[in-house]
Amino acid sequence: MINRFSIIVLILLASISEVIGKIDLAILPTRDTVQLTIYNSADLTLARESRALTLKKGLNELQFSWANTLIDPTSLEMQALKNADKIDVFDLTFPQRVKNLGLWNVQSEVSGYVPVEISYLTSGLSWRAFYMGTLSDDEKVMRLQGYVRVQNNSGEDYANAQTRLIVGKVHILDQIAQLARREQPYGRPTGQILRRDRSSGLKHKAQIEELDVMVTSSDSAVDASMVIEAKQVIKEGLSEYFLYTIEGTETITNGWAKRLPSFNVDEIPVVNLYKYEEEMYGRGTIRFLSFKNDEDHELGETPIPGGAMKVYRHVDIESHLSYEGQSSFKYIPVGEKVELNLGAVSNVVVTPTLMDYKTKNYRFNSHRDIKGWDEIRDFKIEVKNTRDVAIKVEIKRNFNTSYWDIEKDGPFDTFEKVDKDTVKFTLELEPQSKKVFNYTLTTYHGTRREEVTQ
Repeated sequence: MINRFSIIVLILLASISEVIGKIDLAILPTRDTVQLTIYNSADLTLARESRALTLKKGLNELQFSWANTLIDPTSLEMQALKNADKIDVFDLTFPQRVKNLGLWNVQSEVSGYVPVEISYLTSGLSWRAFYMGTLSDDEKVMRLQGYVRVQNNSGEDYANAQTRLIVGKVHILDQIAQLARREQPYGRPTGQILRRDRSSGLKHKAQIEELDVMVTSSDSAVDASMVIEAKQVIKEGLSEYFLYTIEGTETITNGWAKRLPSFNVDEIPVVNLYKYEEEMYGRGTIRFLSFKNDEDHELGETPIPGGAMKVYRHVDIESHLSYEGQSSFKYIPVGEKVELNLGAVSNVVVTPTLMDYKTKNYRFNSHRDIKGWDEIRDFKIEVKNTRDVAIKVEIKRNFNTSYWDIEKDGPFDTFEKVDKDTVKFTLELEPQSKKVFNYTLTTYHGTRREEVTQ
């Protein structure tokens, strides 16, 4: 099968004087290997192919086409992997009035098969992460499975590709898709030649190598519609970038997507927490699920890419699953905690009730106008857990003033002042249970603020 990114080798006779004469035409063999490095922060992929050329001594001309792809021709680079000191790829020419065609001039001191590496930048390949969390029946631990989905809209089929996925932002001056679609590679109506300077190399070669410093391993795609054996994942830190590597190779066909298993960790300790805060969430109770990316939670070796996560729970001895909710999260560095908002629930209900209101301790000015007073409110908080598992609930109350005192009464577990106008009550409830507690809030107004702060 001939790839869309086809390369035709025209082998010229050994002496320069014979270049205009007889030309041997041969079809370059298909790729031996291809490695793809796909960045998730930009529409950018670095491809590195290995192929075997048949060269003769003297000048060899290599013709290639990138038609119907999103390859940036100005990023093309070729280097010999064997006898590199005897093979010189000394210029790259784009003929006038010929679209999607370039010519490499290769001077060789040897003849026969020569393995080469061809590298370039392309667009249209992307990836995103997603996750599945399965809680135990008591919701104390969770199995976490990670996946990445690779999408190929580059115009090129990549057979048996080693795919490398990079987490982290990369700065690029030009959009690769725009460069690939230009009528002329350098935006000019005339032919353009890149000549190799032996001391520095091609400009775009340096750019590609700069990108490649960030990525030095491989992984592969897995078809989402196929049941396969999970492959080994290797992960490496590279400065502010992070590389995810999966064992093996897969074919990534243009116009299709494939799924790669990223990791699978059993029994991660998790915290199920229900939060109530009217100013933040309204009158509903919101369920949160949290865990930390560290060794204590069976993680911590690598950052976790941001993505969407669906959460399920085992509900019986036959391991049937119930859907608990879904959330998304951003990139989680090693040692950091993630808290997933699974949405409002109806099986944990918090009901605050104002039981009494009064004012007292009035202060007056010389004109008998009120210049200070206290407001006293008595609240009852009822918390119901209708679930079949024990839960933890956080209730925040905001007072809209920093001048207050509170008296507490009831079976809450902890109480703390969060900031100058907020307190938090924490309760733990058994399955199918209820707790009720009370508190009296006194707020100070006018000159009473000065009195209570002295």
